[in-house]
Amino acid sequence: MVNMVVKKNNFERILVIKLRHFGDVLLITPLLTTLQQHAPNAKIDVLLYSGTEKILSKYKTLHHIWTIDRQLKHAGIKAQILGEWALFQSLKKQNYSLILNLSDQWRSAFYCRFLKPELSIGFHYAKRDNALWCSCYDHLVPVSNHVKQHTVINNLSILNPLKLSKIITQVSMSYGSDDIFYVEKILHERSLSDYILIHPFARWHFKTWQASCFSKLINYLTAQKEKIVITGGPEKTEQDYVLNVIEDCSQKEDIVNLVGLLSFSQLAVLIERAQIFIGVDSVAMHMAAALKTPSVVLFGPSNLKQWSPWEAPHTLLWAGDHRKLPLPEEVDTRTCDRYLDAIPLKKVIDAVDFWRTQRKVR
Repeated sequence: MVNMVVKKNNFERILVIKLRHFGDVLLITPLLTTLQQHAPNAKIDVLLYSGTEKILSKYKTLHHIWTIDRQLKHAGIKAQILGEWALFQSLKKQNYSLILNLSDQWRSAFYCRFLKPELSIGFHYAKRDNALWCSCYDHLVPVSNHVKQHTVINNLSILNPLKLSKIITQVSMSYGSDDIFYVEKILHERSLSDYILIHPFARWHFKTWQASCFSKLINYLTAQKEKIVITGGPEKTEQDYVLNVIEDCSQKEDIVNLVGLLSFSQLAVLIERAQIFIGVDSVAMHMAAALKTPSVVLFGPSNLKQWSPWEAPHTLLWAGDHRKLPLPEEVDTRTCDRYLDAIPLKKVIDAVDFWRTQRKVR
């Protein structure tokens, strides 16, 4: 066993691997901050799926972001092999002294083995309980408590073998002065200073609430003289969904539709300045939590202990209080069942009204 207590402050080049989605990537920022705190002179890189690096585009602690192009698998076996080899050679030149693998994919394990760092640490996943997975690491951290803990804590647990004296748990959503300028221009052009931000869509159908319910919620809020900003991604399905929401709204002049018009860092500024955030289990919800914007969030069959808003003011409304839900590990992500439709509109209105009475001018 490597004497990690002795070596923990000697890492000059660190690679953190997280091959998941936007929200998952955002939730590794406490880990990155903790590493920077204990190794201020180290150069810290991350390896992510291409596209997800956008969530960390303004995160200053990072030295470099490496990405895996998932589209290569559609370009043929030759292109895929050449792409993987080129990435491996680039990573090899970095001479990493520490690699932390937060992922369960085999390719990430092989990087830990064949990049030959001084120390590699991964998770001992049940589905990877075999000699080959174990041989790729110097140390494996148990995951038996992961279903009972928040994802932030689970990510940080990979540092346990290093016995660090202080752990940072704050999620960081970063933005720059250019993002502030862009958002202030939008707010000025639309005469917005006090607004509620709604981010209604999620990448999976089963995580969304029916459009008509959001329309009724917005109608209630605009009748109370509230201004509404709606945000979302550039995908056509998301834009069409929001158009359906707006179509049934009675006071469209009090709604600003910014779907597809913002980067993540620009969205962060807009969320931080909102009086209240309303949304579902998505990366925007985790951004709102990181930015401490009071939130009302609607959840379906996700593990609440792992994915609820972290260390932030919020009200969580769970569909499981109103209907039977499948276990998180049994959810078919292709299902057309909208589990969130079981959440009554009145419950959402009551939760939003609570935060409306609590808010202060920012």
